[in-house]
Amino acid sequence: MEAFAYTDINAPLVERCRLGDRRAQAEIYKRYSKAMFNASLRITGDFAEAEDVLQESFLSAFRELHSYKGDSSFGSWLKRIVINKSINCLRNRRLQLVPLGEQHDAAGLELPDQAADMEGVQWRADVVRRCVQELPDGYRVVLTLYLLEGYDHAEIASILGITESTSKSQYSRARKKLLELACQRGLTS
Repeated sequence: MEAFAYTDINAPLVERCRLGDRRAQAEIYKRYSKAMFNASLRITGDFAEAEDVLQESFLSAFRELHSYKGDSSFGSWLKRIVINKSINCLRNRRLQLVPLGEQHDAAGLELPDQAADMEGVQWRADVVRRCVQELPDGYRVVLTLYLLEGYDHAEIASILGITESTSKSQYSRARKKLLELACQRGLTS
């Protein structure tokens, strides 16, 4: 079986950015800014902070472009910068994980399986999004990194400087708290 090398479709654009091409930088920003802003917003939970993180991340990425080796996609490399800066932003706010002794009564997160029109689906998605934003920082960060960004608990533990079991516990409690918030808003029965 023949092995194929990974080729990033943005490689020519990234190379132009390395040479200081402002148009190429603008194009990279245009391609990635919305997704990177959303990733930061999910972690920071604050619109203004997410905007700041986005700008700092792009500045840092363009400044450190020489360290991008191309062994993963440019988007993955950039997302790692955004996630790290988002977490640092939270640390600057003195991120405090919810104490392990705190308990919630609700079971796992299960949203109802209903055939709804798009307006109803959009409403539920907006409510869930608001519920996620209401989670304590520690819960929201672990839930976001695990569920939405695809990191495993070992990676989350390394990123946040916590144990893997703390990451798993925070994720479990985040799900329970999210269900509790969803129940309060009538999303579940």
